[in-house]
Amino acid sequence: MAASEARVPDPGAAPAALGYRLARATLLDLRAIYRLEQVIFPYDAYTYLDLLLLFLWPGTRNLKIVAPDGSLAGFVSAGPGLARRRGWIITLGVAPEHQRRGLGRWLLTAAEQRLGRPEMRLTVRTSNAPAIALYHQMGYNVVERKPGYYRNGETGLVMERRIRPTGETR
Repeated sequence: MAASEARVPDPGAAPAALGYRLARATLLDLRAIYRLEQVIFPYDAYTYLDLLLLFLWPGTRNLKIVAPDGSLAGFVSAGPGLARRRGWIITLGVAPEHQRRGLGRWLLTAAEQRLGRPEMRLTVRTSNAPAIALYHQMGYNVVERKPGYYRNGETGLVMERRIRPTGETR
C-alpha cells in the first residue's frame, strides 16, 4: 500500500480496547445525558425539553459512549442544517473522568459519518481550548465569531469542516 493510500486509523480502536462502547443514545438515556450536560456545561446546559427535542427532531443522530462500568462516558447530538450540504454538531460532551482517552474524537467522527454531510459545523466557547485543539486536529477551522453567543456573554466560535467523500482524491 502506497503512503498516499494509507489507512486512516479507527478513532474508536483505542477507546474500545479500554472497554468503552459506542451506541445509539435513546430516550432511556435522557436523564443520564441531562446530568452529564449539567456537569460539563454548567452555565448553559440544555434543559430536559431541549434534550427531548434533540431525540424527536427528524434526522438528528444521538450517540453515546458507555464506559467499562456501564456508566455514560460521553454523548453527541448531530443534525442536518438548513443548507442541504451542511450538518451541525449540536452538543458533544465527555465526562471529566473519561477525558483525554480519545472519546471526543470517536464521538465526533461517528456523528459525522452517520450524518453523511460534506460540510459540518459546530460552535464552541472561546475559552474551551482543549475542544478547540481537538476540532483543529480534526480539520475544523473558525469561520465566524459570535460575540455574546453563550448565556454568560462569552463569544462562540463557529467552526467548519469540509469532508471529502470516501474515495475522493485531492
